[in-house]
Amino acid sequence: MAYAFTFWACYILRKEYAIVSAMRLHFIASERRRPDQFTVLVKNVPPDPDETVSESVEHFFLVNHPDHYLTHQVVCNANKLAELVKEKKKKQNWLDYYQLKYSRNQLKRPMTKTGFLGLCGEKVDAIDYQTAEIERLSKEIAEESERVKNDPKSIMPAAFVSFKTRWAAAVCAQTQQSRNPTLWLTEWAPEPRDVFWDNLAIPYVSLTIRRLIASVAFFFLTFFFMIPITFVQSLANIEDIEKYAPFLKPIIEVPVIKSFIQGFLPGIALKIFLIVLPTILMLMSKFEGFLSISSLERRAATRYYIFNFVNVFLVSVIAGTALQQLKSFLHQSPSAIPKTIGVAIPMKATFFITYIMVDGWAGVAGEILRLKPLIIFHLKNFFVVKTEKDREEAMDPGSIGFNTGEPQIQLYFLLGLVYAVVTPVLLPFILVFFALAYVVFRHQIINVYNQEYESAAAFWPDVHGRIISAMVFSQLILMGLMSTKGAANTTPFLIALPILTIYFHKFCKGRYEPAFIRYPLQEAMMKDTLERAREPNLNLKGYLHNAYIHPVFKNEEDDEDDISPEKFEQESVLVPTKRQSRRNTPVPSKISGGSSPSLPDVVEESLLP
Repeated sequence: MAYAFTFWACYILRKEYAIVSAMRLHFIASERRRPDQFTVLVKNVPPDPDETVSESVEHFFLVNHPDHYLTHQVVCNANKLAELVKEKKKKQNWLDYYQLKYSRNQLKRPMTKTGFLGLCGEKVDAIDYQTAEIERLSKEIAEESERVKNDPKSIMPAAFVSFKTRWAAAVCAQTQQSRNPTLWLTEWAPEPRDVFWDNLAIPYVSLTIRRLIASVAFFFLTFFFMIPITFVQSLANIEDIEKYAPFLKPIIEVPVIKSFIQGFLPGIALKIFLIVLPTILMLMSKFEGFLSISSLERRAATRYYIFNFVNVFLVSVIAGTALQQLKSFLHQSPSAIPKTIGVAIPMKATFFITYIMVDGWAGVAGEILRLKPLIIFHLKNFFVVKTEKDREEAMDPGSIGFNTGEPQIQLYFLLGLVYAVVTPVLLPFILVFFALAYVVFRHQIINVYNQEYESAAAFWPDVHGRIISAMVFSQLILMGLMSTKGAANTTPFLIALPILTIYFHKFCKGRYEPAFIRYPLQEAMMKDTLERAREPNLNLKGYLHNAYIHPVFKNEEDDEDDISPEKFEQESVLVPTKRQSRRNTPVPSKISGGSSPSLPDVVEESLLP
């Protein structure tokens, strides 16, 4: 049965990898023009005493790509300017609120306090105060904007370089540019709405150190996370509270309060930490310096999965915290670890069946009900919403959150693989979960969530890799279990399974993963040929002119859209939707096209005499 499950899983994985990679290539071939198709991100531009970064970039690409270079946009450190602009927007929102309040009752001018959150300080006229603050911030923004544009220290050794064709951009993004492999580093630019602008200001030389620090921090977070939780839970001890805060004794002795502290407080402390955990992991990813939102979410998803594997799966299988597990594993031979876990696996089947029903089934039901967003909306509506713009932002459902949803679903995939042979009675519960999750998430993606960016299935290699690691883990655990059940002679027959699985992973990595890393020159040339045939007079330089300029330098009306829809063709909706939100984002963005007819058909039609 172990061989049967492994071969079936590998067959399905190979088939799915082929389908997803083909869909990705078809999507890239059929989508409309986007700035990232013509643009590469150049990092670690070497300093030149005689030229600015902009001049150095232009000179380098005019010399080395003379027939294809079109334009470039240097990267500047505008993080402080972005903070000032954000603060000004908040002040403007308050001013709109107070003006609306005054228009409804002109007999009384609205007042506010100048201190923290308007709770303390001098009491002043709210409209005059907010107007003065906006004027002050406008002056600071103008000064900071001039400094960023003119101060050489604000210019980072990086640039977005655009080319005349997709073919030229593909060649540049996928080749080494200089004799020194650490200089003039090129990679595909993320689409403009996927760029995480704050991290563009991080020096390239510090990225390795940052990632090392983040990895060490994640290790300690994973194996020592119970320490702060234990500290908080220790506060639930009635005797300790009465000892350190005797004045609370009359309140604590109330039966209802005492029951709450002893019964709910420890669980609430753990739940709060688990709610905050995705934010902590996302902050770690940002600290590492990834330059796109999609890459931030991919790294956070990987770490969230590892955290769940250690602190949900292993902690549940083996009694004790992750720190205690680590200590026990360090004091035994490596060959004994699979036996230790393998023996405990069958005994925890009932627990995981309950876990699947309580956390999995109920979680899917909670996703379709969206009780948490409903409660958050009403809290925002009561405490935060002041204007119609605030209300629209409070109603925004946001994106689906791949950094948390996808690794949670893969945890159930891990459970299915581990128990498929050992305790197959668990499989129907897993199947029901995935059936419900498919129906619910399909509905949510089409009709509820907004699309924050388009990465064209860039998550799939990570998903495939985690499934392979789960398969290898389940096979090693089965070997450990069999060796303790008087079937030690059969264990050698299982050794081939992890070897075959790893070989299969290498095959898929070599056969299908290039579609997720490189862009075929043949595909790029086909799209360029089609575009020249259909739009021979296209002003590509005008199209790319402001695509990768920092958002704070764009006009107010273009804050959310990288290029105004009046300049270029209107984009079509990708998927029909029932959503009622005004933020109707199945439209990818004003610069990201919808779908169009398949490329070969259109090429053939366009080139016929």
